[in-house]
Amino acid sequence: MKPQNTSSTNSGSRIQRNSPRSRTTWNVQHTCGHDLPHDLSNRPADKRAGFARWLAARDCTDCWQAGRHSDSADRAQWLAAKRAEEQQAATEWAQRFDMPPLEGPERALEWGERSRHQLMTAAHTALVIEDTWDEADWAEVEEKARTITQAGWWIDQRDADGSDLLELLDAAGESERGTENPFR
Repeated sequence: MKPQNTSSTNSGSRIQRNSPRSRTTWNVQHTCGHDLPHDLSNRPADKRAGFARWLAARDCTDCWQAGRHSDSADRAQWLAAKRAEEQQAATEWAQRFDMPPLEGPERALEWGERSRHQLMTAAHTALVIEDTWDEADWAEVEEKARTITQAGWWIDQRDADGSDLLELLDAAGESERGTENPFR
């Protein structure tokens, strides 16, 4: 049996940790033109250079946030204009085809009118223009649609296929027909 070595020396060489550490702060020239220092010490040393390149391909935080706020303002403005245009079309359509006003919470009324207009237009296209229905058949569907006065019902059907409208109208219950139902 060999005697045990009590010495703590080992035949392999040890790496001395006296050398300077990897850099943790990187000066990054962003696409917006700002040159900013970034502390990347929370990232592994082998990931810092790649992340610094990624940062350089983007705007700095301040410019990104400023652009984001202006984008959301533009988006909100665009959406408001689109909704106003859709609402005007829905109102004109409802007047032209003698559709009754919808009932329900105030904030749901315009949405319900837009949903009704979109579904009825899609149904007319699917059933009359693209299929074999005639205007007399369509007039019956319009009469049934006039009995549904709850805005919430039209909102709930907003994603329905236009070709399903007749079945949806037949399935509507008394609660969807509102107080102005002439067929009660």
